[in-house]
Amino acid sequence: MIALSVALLAGCEESATEPTESRFGQVGRIQIEVSTPVLGQLGELNESLIWNSNGPWVLAERVSYRREQGGEHLRRSERNPSQLAQEYATFIRALSDSDDFRLFDGLSQELQPTCQPPLSRVTLVIRDDVREETARWIRCARGTLFDLHPADAGPDPGASRLISAGESLRLATLGADREAVYQGTLPFAILDRGEDSPARPEASRVFLSSGTQPPPAFLEFWEDHAGEGAFAPNVDWANEAVILAAVGERQEAGETVEVRRVLPEAFAARVEVVQRVRGNFCAPAARRGYPYQLVVVPRAGVPMEFAQPQVERVHCEF
Repeated sequence: MIALSVALLAGCEESATEPTESRFGQVGRIQIEVSTPVLGQLGELNESLIWNSNGPWVLAERVSYRREQGGEHLRRSERNPSQLAQEYATFIRALSDSDDFRLFDGLSQELQPTCQPPLSRVTLVIRDDVREETARWIRCARGTLFDLHPADAGPDPGASRLISAGESLRLATLGADREAVYQGTLPFAILDRGEDSPARPEASRVFLSSGTQPPPAFLEFWEDHAGEGAFAPNVDWANEAVILAAVGERQEAGETVEVRRVLPEAFAARVEVVQRVRGNFCAPAARRGYPYQLVVVPRAGVPMEFAQPQVERVHCEF
């Protein structure tokens, strides 16, 4: 095995590292986070993939609007942890030894670039638990975690090596066939959500105003939902719309509904709604309710139409 050495700059907890007898991060974890602006800086897609040296990985995908969260989706590894741990070790060796990456060969960890839209901010972190040290690099590139482009990386020439490492990390964990959950969506933010709305909505709907004031249909819904005199959420009705996701009455506790994507198309924006239910082997608890989610979204400039709600089964403890 090729000897590696690691050295930190004096007085800097998370500064540059160099190889020593074992690869940096061989026991620890590696993480890539990609933050992609949407509609300039009105919204953001954020993807964070963490792979632990003992095998398991987890990917968190988030969409936000007006700096407020609109949705979060988690994916976890399902393969044998022992096999994944072997693949992790192979990947860490490649990061240290392959000429394609050479992360520890003069690639500065001091850069803190400001990534202007449409470029994404890409952060790669390697944690070594034995040394209790962390290496971190930040660069700019075009695309999300699922389609990063090394050729557009910056601000320094070595940025393409970091983006290539991120591409390889995604392929090693997620594979080539996975797609981003929120790919192509307009950004949105959650106004309210729960398992039982007093308004008892039977189906999803969109609230739009012809001016700057809340539409009467929304005020009527809000009074039934939140109670007479309750303050309505902050919405710029001249430029935004409110989407209510609902699937009618449900008979079991724990069932939820959420907007997954709002996809602008030529003649209409397709709103994708997901109904989340517990898996087949979960113990059901009988409880009637009307699950709902309210989100605010920029106007699409075209009518909004709902796709058929999709059912997504989740772990019992969600």
